[in-house]
Amino acid sequence: MSYLAPSEFVTKMVDAGESKIFMSVRDTLIRAYMAGAILALAAVFAVTVTQQTGVPIVGAILFPVGVCMLYLFGFDLLTGVLVLSPLALIDKRPGVTLGGVLKNWGLVFTGNFAGAVTVAVMMAIVFTNGFSNEPNEVGKVIAGIGEARTIGYKEYGAAGMLTLFIRGVLCNWMVSAGVVGAMISTTVSGKVIAMWMPIMLFFAMAFEHSVVNMFLFPSALIMGGNFSVMDYLVWNEIPTVVGNLVGGLAFTGLTLYSTHLKTAPKRSFK
Repeated sequence: MSYLAPSEFVTKMVDAGESKIFMSVRDTLIRAYMAGAILALAAVFAVTVTQQTGVPIVGAILFPVGVCMLYLFGFDLLTGVLVLSPLALIDKRPGVTLGGVLKNWGLVFTGNFAGAVTVAVMMAIVFTNGFSNEPNEVGKVIAGIGEARTIGYKEYGAAGMLTLFIRGVLCNWMVSAGVVGAMISTTVSGKVIAMWMPIMLFFAMAFEHSVVNMFLFPSALIMGGNFSVMDYLVWNEIPTVVGNLVGGLAFTGLTLYSTHLKTAPKRSFK
């Protein structure tokens, strides 16, 4: 069958989390670097299409191509490991420790950030003809996003911080649903369809994705965005990471684990 039962794919989730914790530092960094770079290119693609058509939903429909590519290549996003790695700890897999989970998160964050910033620099060169001109229209849009989603939140103080956090929660609820959805199917087409729907939803709703933001905000800063590195960290990246952790783990990881694996009815054989 091309479809796995819930108890089967939840077991795959825990297995995946365990394997990521025990992966070598080298492989973790390489896979995270490539994931950050590919997702950054997908963000550029979506922003470009939106700017060209003037129809944001078109960019949202096409953005998931990046997530599908990196998933099928076996690369890792922070939003995915925030959900999967803790499940191996919760399931008490042998040798899995809190330190191992935190190390995995740190390595994936580092790799994602390096990959995203690499593409940010490369695309800034493209947008400005090697920094000899002002940014083109797409570059200006990206710079505007950087300002609106840092200074824009900052203007509202605590209410802005709450809004940012909730957007992070909602984002990884959907993104992690896409990652898990891909585990449900054993065919490439099934995996792509399962990923496409929730990823499209998060992008269309302008929720906050920590790895996408690793590209958008450094890119905006490089091209003269009117905000600081501290604004980016305090008024976007850090709250977004926390929101992504809470949303993905609470609404996807723990709910599926608790109802489909931990409390699954035991079969008896006579």
